Amino acid sequence: MQNYVDLSLAQEMMGATTQQQVDALFEYMERRGQSFYDEVVTQLEHALQCAALAKQHDASPTLITGALLHDIGHIILDEHNADKAFLDIDLNHEAIGAEYLAPFFPEAVTTPIRLHVPAKRYLCKTDATYHDGLSEASKRSLIVQGGIMSDEEQEAFEEIPHFQDALTLRRWDDLAKIKGLEIAGLETYRDIVQQCLV
Repeated sequence: MQNYVDLSLAQEMMGATTQQQVDALFEYMERRGQSFYDEVVTQLEHALQCAALAKQHDASPTLITGALLHDIGHIILDEHNADKAFLDIDLNHEAIGAEYLAPFFPEAVTTPIRLHVPAKRYLCKTDATYHDGLSEASKRSLIVQGGIMSDEEQEAFEEIPHFQDALTLRRWDDLAKIKGLEIAGLETYRDIVQQCLV
């Protein structure tokens, strides 16, 4: 199955000033993030809730930015829950999103994004209570994402720089699905995101 990746955002960000890059990124998220991530929150609401959790925990600017942008792959692939294949086929949104952002952000931002799906598999392996706390959608997607990690996969995962940030991001990701939550908008994160641009 050929993935269609919307290149318009990357093209707009290429060669722009950091202020223009944030303008383009936020406008794109506002416009394209209105589809539903799961039954109760939109892609944009999910991103903002995840970033708010990072901010509440005094995370680094790079991890807050990673939290805000961790599911950009879903948006550039136009994946959402109205799409029949959303939970049945793994389009590697995490890897595609990280690769898409790599020209603009350092690895401290993109690696946790790239690893936030393997982090779910890792936590299911290392924390007996973690799997039980997953939403039904996350349990379904776990199966197509490769299931619980093997011992070898766990060891390899622990060798990757920023893997601990990915685990932290994953836990926020799981919590960022609250219907109707009053949450700060994208502009709250402008300075944080802008300072992370390379």
